[in-house]
Amino acid sequence: MLLPKRTKFRKMHRGRLKGIATRANTVVFGDYGLQALEPIWLTSRQIEATRRSITRYVRRTGKIWIRVFPDKSVTERAAESRMGSGKGAVSYWVAVIKPGTVLFEIDGLNRETAYQVLKLAAYKLPIKTKIISREAVI
Repeated sequence: MLLPKRTKFRKMHRGRLKGIATRANTVVFGDYGLQALEPIWLTSRQIEATRRSITRYVRRTGKIWIRVFPDKSVTERAAESRMGSGKGAVSYWVAVIKPGTVLFEIDGLNRETAYQVLKLAAYKLPIKTKIISREAVI
């Protein structure tokens, strides 16, 4: 699973999920991409599950780019622990996704296969997505 090698600070504030993506909102590397339509924290487990489903179908014929990286730590308190005594330990890592962010890109496949692969990948994600191409929306 994806997580940073090291960070300056272990624990982070939660922040807000508002606005739309102004960066990473177009297909840059491949021919087809999977674009998020909703804001979410995407966990490293969800990214890995999606990557595996894409890799299973692409094999050696195509190339995959993962355009998001989980660099935000999420902490959780122990079950049935009392209030106070500080913030919990880091439990997992998330990528902050805004609407319009391109999550995955693929290249080296024809249009029908690319559409099928990205549709299968979209089932692994807990948000609505759409498949976009470099020149126009499919």
